[in-house]
Amino acid sequence: MQDFNGKVALITGGARDIGRQVSLKLAKAGAAVCINYFDNKDDAETTLSMINEIGGKAIIVQGDMTKQPDVDNLVGKCREAFGGEINVLVNVAGGLVARKTMEEMDWEFWNFLMTLNLGTVFMVTKAVLPYMPEGGAIVNFSSQAARDGGGPGASAYATSKGGVLTFTRGLAKELGPKGIRVNCVSPGMINTTFHDTFTKPEVREKVAGGTPLRREGEAPEVADLVTYLASDEASFITGASVEINGGTYFI
Repeated sequence: MQDFNGKVALITGGARDIGRQVSLKLAKAGAAVCINYFDNKDDAETTLSMINEIGGKAIIVQGDMTKQPDVDNLVGKCREAFGGEINVLVNVAGGLVARKTMEEMDWEFWNFLMTLNLGTVFMVTKAVLPYMPEGGAIVNFSSQAARDGGGPGASAYATSKGGVLTFTRGLAKELGPKGIRVNCVSPGMINTTFHDTFTKPEVREKVAGGTPLRREGEAPEVADLVTYLASDEASFITGASVEINGGTYFI
């Protein structure tokens, strides 16, 4: 197991699904974890209880990561709880919101998706960087959609996630000389409420059946990858987008 003892990790969207599993994995490995959630306090409190049960250290902080005051409050609460430094940042927060074709979309929807999936990564990263020391690690969430354009009505989502991928590479070059690594993960079909909400069961079955592994992925599998990328064991990996999709899509 990777060792995060003495380190502080901040996870946006860390209360459920993949974010919850990342929070749990990092806490189990010894990190003090700051968990951001948007609107579901019950999910956040459940995640906090799960961490407490394994003897981990964590706080939960409500906030909308598209709003600068909420971002600043999250970083402030994290530093207040666990000291001045933040060693690990995992940007999970984001979403599809709705499937809309070009005909159905307007500028307001397009701009909101860019802010939700790419703007939040910018704002939270900028707020955290002054407190991230040498040896720090940032893990962003892109998507298989960034590679293949996404499913029907997901072009805005796919574009925003493509932006995350490119931003990750640019930051890796900028921050590498400071000893900070930046990577992203690009999940495919993972068994989460995202697909419960936005993907029809027959589509999920077809996609899962078409993967070499003949199944969907699970949130803990993604969390294992994120934890590795954030750990010292991945000390020579930066600027990477690691695909985790069961072999559905190769690069």
